[in-house]
Amino acid sequence: MLGLLIPSLSVRPLAGYGEKSPACFLVEFEGRRFLLDLGEEPATGRLPELSEAGHIDAVLISHGHADHVGGLRALDRIGNPPVYASAMVRALGDALLRSTQDLPLRGRITIGGVEIETGRSGHAPGAVWIRVGGPAGVLYSGDFSREGTLYAFDAPLPARYLIVDASYGTYDEPLEPTVDILARMAKGGPLLLPTQPNGRGLEMAVHLHECDIPIALCDNHIALARCVLESGQSVLNDNAADRLSAAVAAAVDHTRIESGYGAILAADGSAASGLSETLLATFLERGLSVMFTSSPAEKSAAGLAIASGHAQFYRWNVHPRLRDLRWLIERVQPETTMPAFLAESGIEKLRDNLPILPRGT
Repeated sequence: MLGLLIPSLSVRPLAGYGEKSPACFLVEFEGRRFLLDLGEEPATGRLPELSEAGHIDAVLISHGHADHVGGLRALDRIGNPPVYASAMVRALGDALLRSTQDLPLRGRITIGGVEIETGRSGHAPGAVWIRVGGPAGVLYSGDFSREGTLYAFDAPLPARYLIVDASYGTYDEPLEPTVDILARMAKGGPLLLPTQPNGRGLEMAVHLHECDIPIALCDNHIALARCVLESGQSVLNDNAADRLSAAVAAAVDHTRIESGYGAILAADGSAASGLSETLLATFLERGLSVMFTSSPAEKSAAGLAIASGHAQFYRWNVHPRLRDLRWLIERVQPETTMPAFLAESGIEKLRDNLPILPRGT
């Protein structure tokens, strides 16, 4: 297991390294101990190895997806330390998140005498990267994306140690081809797009609307859009609020799409619940187009539909490509880099493309 121990700084993954597992990284800086995220595995409920956590001064949350916050239900196992998350993440989360303390969307605070700095990570509403301890400390990218046209991204700061979202490994394809494919499919008839609202669902809606394609949004997407637009927070890129408002205003009832053409964006992303689950069977039965843009579990209804050829998968980028990892490492200039959320086999391939990654760990 990759870690680091040097004077005043230590880093240890409790989960999130060597496999696609929940996010949880233990950072100790000048005697203060922080957990960076506390997630769970959505499919199984598996938690990080909290028995190894010891005393924790604070939990710092990068964003509100279950693999980064689901483990907060076990907070009592580590003594119920204070939890910090951005205002948007708190507003969109459950009771555990709504009772947390404020982590700036972009700015700095001091916790236990340690400087904590944040910036927007471009991944989801309210998502941030986190730097603990200034240039001599740790930069945790959380999940990040430089390609997003909706959620804002702030260039991260230099740090001695970098924990980086390497979910896509050596994948390096741009987003544009997927946008074009979805647009062509939606123009040819009804297209069901199971997607997570608190992810890229709204961004997809904006792109398709701007391609003059009729769109339908489920209630979850509408509710999230209103929350984002009414928040007054700068979670969005410049002009993105106007673009999102226009897309939401143009949305029609999904029955109009089913009987004509266009795209239905419906929760959830794996079609395991919500409107997408309801519509999946109908679309498959009628031979209509279904496109998943994030990888579903192999044995799920979505995975089986893809394997049988009745549904398709094209990735809509929400994590960094290889070129983005190179850019980030060049900007942060770390002495040590931990590639997170990637299996060991993927890490080995990544090392061939990113020589800075350590070997033999």
